[in-house]
Amino acid sequence: MDKDILILGAGPAGLSTALHLARNYPHLATRVRVLDKARHPRPKLCAGGLVIDAEVILERLGLDVDEVPHVDASAAHFDFAGKGLSIRNPKRHTLRVIRRDEFDAWLAGKVREQGIEISEAVTVKNVIPDSEGVTVETDAGTFRAQIVIGADGSNGVTRRCVLPNEPVHTARVLEVLTPEPVERDAIPPHETNHAYFDFFCVPSGIAGYTWDFPTQIKGQPMRCWGIYDMNIIADQNRPPLKETLSAEMSRHGFDLNQYELKGHPIRWFDPFNKICVPRVLLVGDAAGADPLFGEGISMALGYGNVAAHEIGAAFQHRDYSFNGYRRRVLKDALGQTLITRWFIAQVVYTFKWKWFQILLWRVLKPIVLIAAWLFILNWGLRQRMK
Repeated sequence: MDKDILILGAGPAGLSTALHLARNYPHLATRVRVLDKARHPRPKLCAGGLVIDAEVILERLGLDVDEVPHVDASAAHFDFAGKGLSIRNPKRHTLRVIRRDEFDAWLAGKVREQGIEISEAVTVKNVIPDSEGVTVETDAGTFRAQIVIGADGSNGVTRRCVLPNEPVHTARVLEVLTPEPVERDAIPPHETNHAYFDFFCVPSGIAGYTWDFPTQIKGQPMRCWGIYDMNIIADQNRPPLKETLSAEMSRHGFDLNQYELKGHPIRWFDPFNKICVPRVLLVGDAAGADPLFGEGISMALGYGNVAAHEIGAAFQHRDYSFNGYRRRVLKDALGQTLITRWFIAQVVYTFKWKWFQILLWRVLKPIVLIAAWLFILNWGLRQRMK
C-alpha cells in the first residue's frame, strides 16, 4: 500500500476531509495522501462566495479565513426583476467573497501543517476498487490504498470509474469579472458592497438566477457577474444563458462583450443517487452540490466532516464497505439542507409563472425569510463535529 487513504482532489472537499481526519482521528493523518492534477495556487472558476456556514466549519477547525484576501458583502438581495427580499446579518457580514486560487492554496497550506502529504501535478487516469483495496492509475505511476475519497469535482474521474451508470444532473454556469466602477448608475440603485441575486429569468425557462456581487483580484476591487441554470427543464425552449446575462449587465451599464466570459458545469445533489461503492466514497461536487443556488464551497467543507467520521468508523471496525455513508450524509445537517434545497428547487424552478415568482420573492417575504432561517441557513451550526 502506498498510503492507506488516498484523497483525489485538493479542493475544499478533499482538503476538508484531510483536516477533519487530522482533527478527529489524528492517528490516521500520517496514513493520508492527497493527489491533485494541478499545483497550488491554481486557477479555479468559481464565484467564490463563502456563506456563514463555511466560516463556522473553518472556525471549528481552528482556521481563520481572515487570512485569505476577501471582500465582504453586508447584505444579500434575492429579487424578482429588481424587487424582493434582503438578508442582513447584524453582527457580521452576510457573504464573504474569496478567490478560489487563494483560498484553496491557503487551505492546502493548513493541510501540510498537519503533516499530510499533497502530491501535485498528478493526473488520475483510472480508479479500480477490489476486495483488498483500490488501485489508482495516474500519469505519475500507480498508487495503491485501502480506501479512496473522490474529491475531484463535477467532472471528476472517480465518479465515472466507480459509478459509470449513475444518472448525472448538471447545472450550467457562466461567469464574468468586471472592474468596480467609481460611480455606478444602476436601475434599481445598487450598493457596491451588496450581493444581488435575481430570479427574473425563471419564467423564460432558465431554472436559476443571475448574480452580481463584489470581489477582488490581487487587491483591486472587481465585480463578479454570472448566471446559474439548474438545467432541470432541458427539453424546453430557453433563451441562451449568454444573452440573458448580457441583457442584465447592460441594464447596469456593462457590455458583456468587453469582458472574458467563462463557463463550467456544477453537478448537483440528488437524494436518490449513489455516492459510494465499497472502498470508495465521494465528497463535494463529485457527490453533489446545492441544487437551488449551485453553492459548493460550504457544502464541500461539510462533506469533509461527514466523510471523516465515516472513514474513522471504517478503520475502527475494519469494514470498508461504506454501506452507511449515504445514510450518514442524509441524516447530517448537511444532508438535511441539501434535501430541502433539492425539494425547493423542484418547486421554485418548475413553477415558471411570473405571478408565482412575484408572490414568492416579494409578497411572501416574511414567510420565506423564516423558512430560509429554519431549513436552509445555519446548518453548519447543527453539524456534528466530533
